[in-house]
Amino acid sequence: MKTCHSFSALRVFLLSLTVIAMAAAPALQAQDWAKARLDKSPRHGEWVSIKHGDRTVQAYVVYPEVKAKAPVVLVIHEIFGLSDWARELTDELAAAGYIAIAPDLLSGMGPKGGGSSDFPDQDATVKAVSTLNADAVTSDLDATADYAKKLPASNGKLAVVGFCWGGGKSFAFATHRKDLNAAFVFYGPGPDTKEMANMTAPVYAFYAGNDSRIGATIPATTDAMKAAGKKYEPVSYDGAGHGFMRAGEAPDASPENKKAREEGFARLTALLKGM
Repeated sequence: MKTCHSFSALRVFLLSLTVIAMAAAPALQAQDWAKARLDKSPRHGEWVSIKHGDRTVQAYVVYPEVKAKAPVVLVIHEIFGLSDWARELTDELAAAGYIAIAPDLLSGMGPKGGGSSDFPDQDATVKAVSTLNADAVTSDLDATADYAKKLPASNGKLAVVGFCWGGGKSFAFATHRKDLNAAFVFYGPGPDTKEMANMTAPVYAFYAGNDSRIGATIPATTDAMKAAGKKYEPVSYDGAGHGFMRAGEAPDASPENKKAREEGFARLTALLKGM
C-alpha cells in the first residue's frame, strides 16, 4: 500500500507540473509566429550598441534592400518591451524601404544586466517599462535617432512610430525633436498640452474603435492640437481592440483586428512615402 500511495503521489505531482507547463506555454510561445517570420527575413538585421553619457542602449536595426539612401524610422516598443513582434515590425518597415531601428529602452535594466529578454515574465517587463524615467527615455531615443541619421545609408530624414506605451512616447518625442519629419502614434495618449506648441512635425494617429481608455482622450487631444495650430490626423478602426497592430498579425487574430492591422500598415507606409 505504501508503494501504491507513493506512486499515486508521484503521478499527482507530475500531472501538476504538466498543467503548470501547459498554462505557461501560451505566455512563453505567444510570439513564436513573429520570431519565425523574423528568422525568414532576407534583410540584414543586427544589434548595435549606442553609447551616450554613461549609458549604453542596445538597438535592433534593419536595412532595406534599396539602391538609394533611405529615411530612418525610429520604432518605440510597447509596454511589453522590445519583443519578437516589435523586432518583426521593425523588419517589415525595412521591407517597405526604410532604415528601421528599435532601441531596447530596458537596456541594462534586466535582472542579469541585460534588457527586455532578461525579465522572467510579462508582468515584470510591464512593471519595468512603466517605471522608466521620461527624461531618460527621451535621451535614449535622441541617441538612437542621432546614431541612425549618421549612418552612411541614411538620407537624413527621420520619422518616429510608437505603439501602446510607445505610442504615447512617440507623441511626446514630437514635442521635443525639432528635426523630426513625421510622428506616428498607434493607440497612445497625447502629451501635455503645454508642450504641443513645440511641435514642428505632423502627427498621424491610429486608434482602435473598441478602446475606450485611449478613445476617450481623442476629442481633447484634437481640440488642443487645433488650438496649438499643429497638424494632427487621427483615424479610428471600427471593431478593433487596443494593440491591433500586434494582435492583428497573430494566428488567432479577429477579423476586425486583422483588417485594422492591414489598413493601419498601409496608411503608415503611404504617409512615410509622402514624408
